[in-house]
Amino acid sequence: MVNTLLRDSRSLATLAVPLVLTQLAQVALSTTDTVMTGLLGTTELAAGGLAVVIFNQLRTMGVGLVTSVGNRIAAAAARAEQQPDEDEDKDTGNHGEVRAIVRASLAVATLAGAAGAVLMVLIGQALSRLGQDAAVVGLARTMLYALAPGLLPCLWFQAVRQFTVGMRRPQALLRITITSIAVNAGLNWVLIHGTLGLPRLGLSGVGIATSAVHLLSFLALYFSARRDRELAPLLSLNIAKADPRVIRDLVGLGVPIAATYGSEAGFFSLTALMAGSFGPDALAAHTAVNQLVYIVFQVAVGLSHAASINVSRELALGHHDDARRIKNTALACAAAVMAVVGVLYVTIPGLVLAPFLDSGTGQALALATHLLVVTAFLQFFDCAQNIGVGLLRGLDDTKGGFRITLVGYWGVGLPAAWLLAYPLGLDTLGIWLGLLTGLATTAALLLRRYTRSLGRRAAAADLPATA
Repeated sequence: MVNTLLRDSRSLATLAVPLVLTQLAQVALSTTDTVMTGLLGTTELAAGGLAVVIFNQLRTMGVGLVTSVGNRIAAAAARAEQQPDEDEDKDTGNHGEVRAIVRASLAVATLAGAAGAVLMVLIGQALSRLGQDAAVVGLARTMLYALAPGLLPCLWFQAVRQFTVGMRRPQALLRITITSIAVNAGLNWVLIHGTLGLPRLGLSGVGIATSAVHLLSFLALYFSARRDRELAPLLSLNIAKADPRVIRDLVGLGVPIAATYGSEAGFFSLTALMAGSFGPDALAAHTAVNQLVYIVFQVAVGLSHAASINVSRELALGHHDDARRIKNTALACAAAVMAVVGVLYVTIPGLVLAPFLDSGTGQALALATHLLVVTAFLQFFDCAQNIGVGLLRGLDDTKGGFRITLVGYWGVGLPAAWLLAYPLGLDTLGIWLGLLTGLATTAALLLRRYTRSLGRRAAAADLPATA
């Protein structure tokens, strides 16, 4: 039993660790933009923040559209291992299925990126009608125009990323992402201040640098995959030959994932507005703790993706018991990490909060310290529900995951947060207890659905043998 757990943990970690580190590096990338923008002034920081919120919302939805690609690739690759093609260059058979998915994913990414870029421009033109400060609107609009072209290579990168993850070869992702942090910081500085003979672009320079980094990251990942002997024969950029049926399948799986991502983002955004109703100290404490949750959440994202890919692979091979163990292994790894993080929250809260509230008021720091106690438990459920979404994605059950998150976030979590914060008078602490309630409910429902769905699949697979 112990040996099996260790073997499963190593298999999960091989895929999860590079993904976790890549997610954390991407957080550092966005943090660099925020720091550089803040150096320009308060108005620029507000405008940049507004533009980035719009870009991130559209980017997140676009990423959701291609997230299932990794699962489809993993299943097709597993089938190809069982029945290898005689000619790996042909567009038929199991390796041909992988190439078809890659082409379709790039077609979906292209359509989503182009539509998102146009939408960013239109939103930029409409900002003045949304009651925002005129100076902020003008700067935010120019940054949105600079960010819009970067959405296309950003989603191309995500499509190729899902291909490498599905093939269980994600190692280049971390190197490329870490390098992009340094490149982004350098380009930001050069374009903002106009060094090396270039014009001084200010805030729009941040947007241009970000778009350039997205393009360079995509090219770096593409050429890295082309140098990989296993990946190169399967990587096809010929979207003109994309199969409409495969595109429809990916969109059908991707739309609920995109909606799930958007729903979760909206859930947390609304709680921030609720916290702001209790004053600036409450909002500052909420923001600081929420940023900590976001950073640690990247561990959940890595574990979720790794578990999801492994489930798709094991089911393609007919290994239902292995797929069942993946859930337990992922949750055990999550519990171990969150336990360590929780101990840090409870024992050294001042040190944990120092980067965010070092210059804040004593009241904000005291409130954030209390919130950390709740967060020590909340983060396990947050991680568990994200793993649950990934596990269901491994079953191609993206619609079920979306429906459950709607119930957990909006049907349970938000009403609980309102009840505890306002009628019961717990204020910001009540909001976070409501968040915990919603995430715990979501996690329980997702994991139950996965267990039952997997059981039904296993029973159906056994029917021919017992008939």
